[in-house]
Amino acid sequence: MKRSWQIFWHVIIWLGLIAFFASIARFSGKMNIRAVLIVFVLYGIINISVFYLNYLVLIPRFLDKKKYKYFALSIVAILIGFGLIKYGFGAIFKSEILMRVKGKETEFLRYFVNTLFITTIFLFLSTVLKFTVDWFLNERVQRDLENQRLTAELSFLKSQINPHFLFNSLNSIYSLAYQKSDTTPEAILKLSEIMRYMLYECNDNKVELGKELQYLQNYIDLQKIRFGNKAFINFEVTGEVTTQLIVPLLLISFIENAFKHGVANDELSPIVLKITLDDGLLNFFIQNKKHAHNRDSSGGIGLANVRRRLDLLYPSKYNLDIRDEADTYTCQLSLVL
Repeated sequence: MKRSWQIFWHVIIWLGLIAFFASIARFSGKMNIRAVLIVFVLYGIINISVFYLNYLVLIPRFLDKKKYKYFALSIVAILIGFGLIKYGFGAIFKSEILMRVKGKETEFLRYFVNTLFITTIFLFLSTVLKFTVDWFLNERVQRDLENQRLTAELSFLKSQINPHFLFNSLNSIYSLAYQKSDTTPEAILKLSEIMRYMLYECNDNKVELGKELQYLQNYIDLQKIRFGNKAFINFEVTGEVTTQLIVPLLLISFIENAFKHGVANDELSPIVLKITLDDGLLNFFIQNKKHAHNRDSSGGIGLANVRRRLDLLYPSKYNLDIRDEADTYTCQLSLVL
């Protein structure tokens, strides 16, 4: 909240409180207008001064800096000083202040003790307000810092995807070019479409699910070109794709690992990829046959990356089950969109 608005609301609240209690006193018939103005306006200003002297000066200068001795001495000085000031005004307006109760003049000690009690209340209220405001401000700062940290971490995780993906794709295209394959231009064009999506469509926190699925399809097409159309994958989407949103580049690591660490050229054991949509729930399933010489592979940095992104972006909204068996590698992800 801007400082001008803070001042505005403080003024409105104090004026409202003074007007409320002054109205009660006036209409009860116990005080005339002159007495109401003196008691509630004059003494109201004095008490409010005590409130903000503690709120704006003493607490920041002494209490926040753990100068407890100076803070205690300042409180005592305020209690005594403002007690004397109030008694001085009471002596000036004796008939409205000191002689208001039963027409008898209130003794100094009794009146002074009463002013100490009232002043203590305002000091206490200002201290409570200061600590409450500081607590909320500190909580907001902590949340902002945490959000900045998470944003930075997510940006770093996302930045890892592009080089990792690009490195693998360029290796594939290099193989095609080395073999002087006629599909090299098509592969470069497909990579261009994929990179355009990654650079321009993935800047938001979430993207349309349909675009993400098309991105997966483009990647699969690129891999098929790389394998000379001898890559076998059964890609199936069940359910209606409408306006669902998903964090971009979240599923690609699973597919990358299936092609990189699995067997993709066995027609009898194709990569199986199934995506099922059911009332805001996405079920992702992928299974691939493992290379005989690569049975212990953990999948590189990709899966560790996606796990961390799921933890940050879908806390308590996903379930990831990875089964590393003797001949097959299976990943199942349930995700609440």
